Amino acid sequence: MANGFPPFRGVIRWRHLIRGKQMVKCSKAAVRRLKTALRWKIPAAQRQRIQMVLLRESGMTQPTIAEAMGVSLSTVNRAHMAYDDGGIKALKPKPNGGRKHENMTLAEEQALLARFANAAGAGEILNIHDLKAAYEKAIRHSTSDSTVYNLLHRHGWRKLMPRPFHPKRDLAAQNAFKKTAFLML
Repeated sequence: MANGFPPFRGVIRWRHLIRGKQMVKCSKAAVRRLKTALRWKIPAAQRQRIQMVLLRESGMTQPTIAEAMGVSLSTVNRAHMAYDDGGIKALKPKPNGGRKHENMTLAEEQALLARFANAAGAGEILNIHDLKAAYEKAIRHSTSDSTVYNLLHRHGWRKLMPRPFHPKRDLAAQNAFKKTAFLML
C-alpha cells in the first residue's frame, strides 16, 4: 500500500509456465497427435484451439498467439487450460441449447403422462394437483405449478378449459329457475 491502494492480487505469474524461453507442456508424441488431429474432419473452433496449443508448443507466448490468431488473450488461455486438463477432447466445442435443467427426460415425462392419459381421454377432467403430486414424487422434490403446465404444453396437451357442467347439477332446478327468473324482470 505504498501508493495508497491495496496490492493488486489478479496478476498472472508466468514464471511457472515458462521453461527457459519457451512455454513447452507437451511431449513429442502429444504434439504428433495434435498435428494428426488437424487432418481430421473437425469443427473450425476445435481446429483453431488445436492450432493455439501447437503454437504454444512451438515456443510462442500467449499474447503473441492471441495476436497471430486474431482472438483475445483469455480465449488462448482458456484453450491452453482446457487442453492441459482434458487433452484433445477438451478442445471440442460445447453444444449450446437443450434442456440443461430438466428434471426428467422426455421419455420419463411421457410415461408419467400416460398414467393420466386414459382418464383425460375418457372425458374426465385432469386434476393438476394429482399430476403435480405424481410429478413431485417422481423427481423427489417440490416444484411450482408452472412446471407442470409447461410439461403439459411440451407434450401437446391443450389449454385448460372450464367444465361444461357441474357434475352434481340438478336439471329440474335449472329448468325451474329459467322459467321463473325471466318473469321477474
